[in-house]
Amino acid sequence: MNVLMPQLGETVTEGTIAKWYKAVGDTIAAGDILFEIETDKTSMEVPALAGGILAEIRAQKGQTVPVNAVICVITADGKVPAEAATAAPAPVKSAPAAATAAPAPQPVAAAPAVKRDIDPFNSVQTPAKNFGKATLPSGAKITPLARRLAAEAGVDLGTLQGSGPHGRIVAADIKRAQPAQAAAPQTAAGNAYREIPLDGMRRTIAKRLVESKQTVPHFYLSTDVSVEALLALRQQINTLTPKRISVNDFIVKAYALALQKVPAANAIWAEDKLLQYERSDVGVAVAIEGGLITPVVRSADMKSLATISAEIADLAKRARERKLKPAEYQGGTGTVSNLGMYGIRQFSAIVNPPQATILAVGAAERRPEETEDGGIRFASKLTVTLSVDHRVVDGAVAGELLAALRTIVENPLSLLL
Repeated sequence: MNVLMPQLGETVTEGTIAKWYKAVGDTIAAGDILFEIETDKTSMEVPALAGGILAEIRAQKGQTVPVNAVICVITADGKVPAEAATAAPAPVKSAPAAATAAPAPQPVAAAPAVKRDIDPFNSVQTPAKNFGKATLPSGAKITPLARRLAAEAGVDLGTLQGSGPHGRIVAADIKRAQPAQAAAPQTAAGNAYREIPLDGMRRTIAKRLVESKQTVPHFYLSTDVSVEALLALRQQINTLTPKRISVNDFIVKAYALALQKVPAANAIWAEDKLLQYERSDVGVAVAIEGGLITPVVRSADMKSLATISAEIADLAKRARERKLKPAEYQGGTGTVSNLGMYGIRQFSAIVNPPQATILAVGAAERRPEETEDGGIRFASKLTVTLSVDHRVVDGAVAGELLAALRTIVENPLSLLL
């Protein structure tokens, strides 16, 4: 039986072997974990679907191989079939610095190909038992990559203070805790530097952003939106419920409703056609260790603010732990990217194909404005910038979408109906 590199999402084309749990010659039972893979989105374990003996390993730890490439071969007698022996090994994108030949299979007693009941639709699992739990007794969270690095380096996670969001322990914390054994920094033009290898996520982000800017005809529209009424309503809601609603929750809901009011903008590019959707599936940009991911709030136009808030919090938490399922970050009819919490007043985001729009949200701030009698007063406003794929949405439609968004945000009671 050939074990292939699984595809963990529509946009995932390759995976990196992070660890082998079995060696050539080992007896395998159905359900035994064979190896762990890391993609640009997640880290997962791959089990055997049938029993036998591991006869051949074609991709070593650290190698990046394409989806559906043969990773290893399991047979009943531990011998590599003639056709498999002559087949080319799994193609790799990068090889480890010091590759060693896989050990030759040792003569062992033939094991029957025993199967046991497992669910093939849940055959890829998140590694938890091999590198410890994701939460320490103190309550501190650890990312999957940090758990693996700590296990390999022998670092005691209980002694670390996490530098990630909400005190999360990230890979950088593990690297700082390890003994100073890294190679000395190199120097160029008198300035020292260290090389940082690109992981799968960063490579994928770079590739998709370059493709988007080179192939998608972007244009941008900005407008200032008053949030006086929205902030007042948010304060009232948050005094009545322990679950706090954020400004971003309001914006996501408002954007979903605006897409409903302008259905021509609730569409995506499908090469030879446009797909216009009935519901508003809104992606929310979430910064995670090593990159960015946009989990999707499905049918956001139909959900309450409290539901949207809870869903975003859950998606963001699991995104940072790299536990999202592909269906949770794929698709979407538009995206909201908010940098207001960093004090950014205004920015332009890059469209995430095949989506046609992405809304960049800046910080709410007090700004002067002229009153009807010619005086000056200060009001709370924020700037939003809509990035648009001109192949799908024209300027007038994009302007209509922003106008609809501004009307909804400035009259926030409609978000409660």
